[in-house]
Amino acid sequence: MSGDWDCRQTWYHGSPHELTTLREGSTITQDRHLAEVFAHKPAIVCVSDEGAIKHNGTLPGYLYRIAEEIGPEDVYPHPRTTMEANKEWLTRRKLRLALIGPVSVNPEELLTDEEVAELRRRAKITGGKT
Repeated sequence: MSGDWDCRQTWYHGSPHELTTLREGSTITQDRHLAEVFAHKPAIVCVSDEGAIKHNGTLPGYLYRIAEEIGPEDVYPHPRTTMEANKEWLTRRKLRLALIGPVSVNPEELLTDEEVAELRRRAKITGGKT
């Protein structure tokens, strides 16, 4: 695997569900804030060129830390990500989780109805790529 990531760094998972283990094939990231966003189960996530995140997830959620060592053989890049490289990874095995705590939705990060409609319009025009 290539890129500027280090599998020994902390890995996170965000979910609206209380969990103790993560299934094989689940998404994890080393970007804590991105995991917090995913805890709210958004259907749309936008990351600006400056790294600001906006989304439409509204569920209360939980942030978890992967509670065991992760090696390069344990993860692979998400094949259908629309984010920059090394942001979303899929797991190859079950992993133990440690709860960091609940995460609240940041109202400033929520997409407006107008923004969601525009993103969906653009995705339809471009075949899913905005």
